Amino acid sequence: MSYNTFGHLFRVTTFGESHGVAIGCVVDGCPPLIPLAAEDIQQDLDRRRPGQSRFTTQRQEPDQVKILSGVMAHPESGVQVTTGAPIALLIENTDQRSKDYSDIKDKYRPGHADFTYEAKYGIRDYRGGGRSSARETASRVAAGAVARKVIPGVTVRAALVQMGPHKIDREKWDWDEVGRNPFFCPDKDKVAFFEGYLDSIRKSGSSIGAVIEVVAEGVPAGLGAPIYGKLDSDLATAMMSINAVKGVEIGEGFNAAALSGEENADEMRMGNNGPSFLSNHAGGILGGISTGQSVVVRFAVKPTSSILSPRRTIDRSGVDTDILTKGRHDPCVGIRAVPVGEAMMACVLADHLLRHRGQVG
Repeated sequence: MSYNTFGHLFRVTTFGESHGVAIGCVVDGCPPLIPLAAEDIQQDLDRRRPGQSRFTTQRQEPDQVKILSGVMAHPESGVQVTTGAPIALLIENTDQRSKDYSDIKDKYRPGHADFTYEAKYGIRDYRGGGRSSARETASRVAAGAVARKVIPGVTVRAALVQMGPHKIDREKWDWDEVGRNPFFCPDKDKVAFFEGYLDSIRKSGSSIGAVIEVVAEGVPAGLGAPIYGKLDSDLATAMMSINAVKGVEIGEGFNAAALSGEENADEMRMGNNGPSFLSNHAGGILGGISTGQSVVVRFAVKPTSSILSPRRTIDRSGVDTDILTKGRHDPCVGIRAVPVGEAMMACVLADHLLRHRGQVG
């Protein structure tokens, strides 16, 4: 299986399967002498970790990360720092229940990658989906924690802004609220509604989708390239690579199609600290290059197809049949996609910062 690596100078290769011994990643291209300890990575992994509320899968994985290489104690300060060598990160799987999938090992789950994986490789890992499982995203979050160290001064945050058809009230946006509720929701008044809404979906054995917004503040102007190295195209690729993501937009996104040229153009004025923009419909990127404004990306996560309602499908022999997926699944997989979106944003920005430095000094 190829294409398990993303990035150019800051490169991340992930490995492992949902029900394998372990998952992890190798981060290559991280500059040396950056302080890095397991605790720096663990705090992000803890936000993505399953089983923390009734609104996510009840698979109990501690997701304790181990740094296998690429760091050492600085000979003068004693602080553990990066050496410039590849950083290998390992996360052991401890709560696999492969038997939950034994009844469907010969059936293709509708909406999952079962059929396409077998069509391509001639074999598939039916135990939770193998590489196609969202379990793989823990490796990305670990890599994202390293990436944050490469982009000092840049703050990357994300929030759930829509669940099913229900959107938050942007007038009530509070970043501090995101860490206080299990939905990563910035609208305190919407949290109680989401609790009841998702409870009813969970109890019915169904699922629902969500929209996640990722915001990077403090991004310097000039990151990206005009043609095939656009910052927004790399961000779109990164977000679309996340499991279950079916749509990505930058800034105003699809809403820009309904605006006039006068409404959409981000007017400029000269301020005391240089040029300033009067709006940010572009999402902090123009011509593929960052403007110095906040970089804003949203992505849509489909409802997981692992539901308790019987669905029509076929088996490996091509016979029509029905399927009912048992096991432990997220009623809204978009919730745990919040820290994953942050990680992908951080990795792309770290890569582009190093590329920018390499090109223009």
